[in-house]
Amino acid sequence: MTSVYDFSVKRIDGKTQKLSAYKGKVLLVVNTASQCGFTPQYAGLQKLYEKYGERGLVVLGFPCNQFGAQEPGSEKEIARFCETSFGVTFPMFAKVDVNGDSAHPLFQHLKAAAPGILGSESIKWNFTKFLVDRGGRVVKRYAPNVDPEKIAPDIEALL
Repeated sequence: MTSVYDFSVKRIDGKTQKLSAYKGKVLLVVNTASQCGFTPQYAGLQKLYEKYGERGLVVLGFPCNQFGAQEPGSEKEIARFCETSFGVTFPMFAKVDVNGDSAHPLFQHLKAAAPGILGSESIKWNFTKFLVDRGGRVVKRYAPNVDPEKIAPDIEALL
């Protein structure tokens, strides 16, 4: 597989979503958690989605419980939390593993295409972000502590 468009994922409502539905869009793929110190980044991610959505940006949120068990809820609870606490309207997906033998194939691809510091493919924590261009190619990885608004110039360059 050479593109994120080659993958299918489970939406937070349980239905399968082919990422090819986002062909031609710029994607920001994020592993999220509801009980993390970085959880307020949901607000910044939503702002990016609102600001650049009409120009072709889609933020894709993937809850993950692998870091400090900070995403213990069900998909229904996560969806409600994101909507009521941060007004999230960007697509959210079912919980995934991003590291280890059970890592979702999408995240295996993202990590291989954009390794972290010192070439490590491991995701270190919640709210690691991957920017994907309109051709489905992974362009850049951002650490969890990078605020969403700091990614705006890179998004603009791809739009």
